[in-house]
Amino acid sequence: MTISGNIPNHLLVAARTGFLTTAAPVVPAYAPIAQTINMDAKSIDLVDLGDSPMPVESKGRTQRRSFIEKILSVTPKDWEITVGVSYNATKDDQTGTVESRCRSAGDNFQLHISNQAFKALNDGDATTNFGAGYDGVAFYAATHVDKGAEYQTAQDNVSALTLSLDNFETVRVASMGFRNDQGEVLGWNYNLLVVPPALERTASQITGNPQAYDTGNRETNPYAGNTRYLVSAQFDSTAWALVASSMTVKPIIVVMREQPNLQAAWFDPDAGDGGMYNFKFYARYNHYYGNWRTAHLGNT
Repeated sequence: MTISGNIPNHLLVAARTGFLTTAAPVVPAYAPIAQTINMDAKSIDLVDLGDSPMPVESKGRTQRRSFIEKILSVTPKDWEITVGVSYNATKDDQTGTVESRCRSAGDNFQLHISNQAFKALNDGDATTNFGAGYDGVAFYAATHVDKGAEYQTAQDNVSALTLSLDNFETVRVASMGFRNDQGEVLGWNYNLLVVPPALERTASQITGNPQAYDTGNRETNPYAGNTRYLVSAQFDSTAWALVASSMTVKPIIVVMREQPNLQAAWFDPDAGDGGMYNFKFYARYNHYYGNWRTAHLGNT
């Protein structure tokens, strides 16, 4: 940390203390949809060897089948929050103002990481904001093919469907039929429905009502109690995503090069109100797309 100018020690302690009280939660809000990978270099290649072959009948000779490499190059972005507290404010309030400003900065770093994760999950039908997936196309696309894989039929994880019980079922059935790069059906459990506030009522009916809410027959709803929903204000008003949240791999990857920290503090004597104490908080992280099979987008 760089300290320049006349920064009283009690203000530095207040800045550190205030910031640390908003350390990342043990289970962040984005945990069901994103995994964090710590980086030890400016840029790295994330490499996955792909899926293992299934057993084949032995016919007296070795039948070697290869793994394929899936590579995603990742680089962090630089993020900062700089807060200022006037000399007079610190004299009047001692350390309270500094602590509250720094606590807000700590909260906002965590909020930003979470918001970006959900925004990436929403924006995955294009490559404009968060880039392409490891296969070179948008995360949500109808043309997913793993290069060099044994299975070369295009797969589709995007549907132009409004959210309803029937359409939820259509997307879930289609998603459970996704195949790995060896051509084997995965049958993952798609147990998380992510929706915007405008679709919360419908999501609650699908995931919580034991009866079909949209017909007069009131037949059994098999998804109630087996699927949960999560509301994100980062989602478009008509967008919804079905996620296999219990898998170790997630739709979104958060690459973390440098955790949010107090990087510098300095005093500007020329600022008004007796001068300004400045505290700069800094972090390096970015968001990328993981395995497209972990999520399916419905949107009109």
